[in-house]
Amino acid sequence: MGDSGGSVVSVDVERISFGGKEHHIQTNHGSVSVAVYGDHDKPALVTYPDIALNHMSCFQGLLFCPEAASLLLHNFCIYHISPPGHELGAAPISANTPIPSVDNLADQVADVLDFFGLGSVMCFGVTAGAYILTLFASKYRERVLGLILVSPLCKGPTWTEWLYSKVALLHMALCSSDLRIYQNHKTVLTSQYCQVTSNLLYYYGMCGLVKECLLQRYFSKEVRGFAELPESDIVQACKSLLDQRQSMNVWRFVQTMNERYDLTEQLKQLQCRTLIFVGENSQFHTEAVHMTSKLDRRYCALVEVQACGSLVTEEQPHAMLIPMEYFLMGYGLYRPSQLDCSPRSPLSPFCISPELLSPESMGVKLKPIKTRVRLEV
Repeated sequence: MGDSGGSVVSVDVERISFGGKEHHIQTNHGSVSVAVYGDHDKPALVTYPDIALNHMSCFQGLLFCPEAASLLLHNFCIYHISPPGHELGAAPISANTPIPSVDNLADQVADVLDFFGLGSVMCFGVTAGAYILTLFASKYRERVLGLILVSPLCKGPTWTEWLYSKVALLHMALCSSDLRIYQNHKTVLTSQYCQVTSNLLYYYGMCGLVKECLLQRYFSKEVRGFAELPESDIVQACKSLLDQRQSMNVWRFVQTMNERYDLTEQLKQLQCRTLIFVGENSQFHTEAVHMTSKLDRRYCALVEVQACGSLVTEEQPHAMLIPMEYFLMGYGLYRPSQLDCSPRSPLSPFCISPELLSPESMGVKLKPIKTRVRLEV
């Protein structure tokens, strides 16, 4: 393994799923956890999750799809980077530890690559994680082969974000058992978007209101449930995993993202291929479209996933398979033999959207794909 130049220590912990190992790496900007799955001799795929998530709560749905696992693990060794203090079993980060900037987190990714002796890598980020990896790609262009981004952020915090969060929090406060938060802290509900979540985390920890705010960020209304429809299993599982987060560690990442800056100008300098997914019901749909418009159209494609929120990797993972397979073909990477597919695989010919069978290049925007196709037995 390579050395990042600073003091780097690795502690390997055997993982149950896929035989992976967790490494705790001391970078030049603090400690970071990296869970590694697959053959180290294969090309590297680096992932980064959204706020309050780690690889188990952000990428598990995708990697539990046999077709996606065969596509990704057949071609890559996967390096799951967790935001500081977001890994499974994380201890609270000391209050004396400086809160990292977004640039610090991007530089941490470079330190991780140095530690493992990696050159150029494929990057796969979700929302806040997509921002960090896009920033990394803009700072270290020669180290990024391509970007797969899910509901990405690329601008600074906006008034649209703030307004959505303000209305959602007011509604939830009036309807939830956490009404005391609304009564005692009305000023919190009228502050800026990131500061709302930040204040709630700081004073109340991972309370019911914070979890509901995060679930609205991740999922569409259909899976979150309502009076006539119970919440889905993936939402229940996500709630359970959120309960395991150290609230102050999450607060620190929120504070970091609250200070993010606009990457629009840097996008024009990116030279790697980029595949962007966004749910049509995502809070960040407009930002994903904006990002696509600023990237070089010869190397960028947008996939809008119907009836889906921001966390496409968990809510509609099968919708990602065909676009990812076509994207990776551009690098000479393929899924194992089609003969290994199950009859219900969405990669079977009768399930492929006709638009994706055309010989159009990555420069053409992919049309929205049908994510609720009836599958034949």
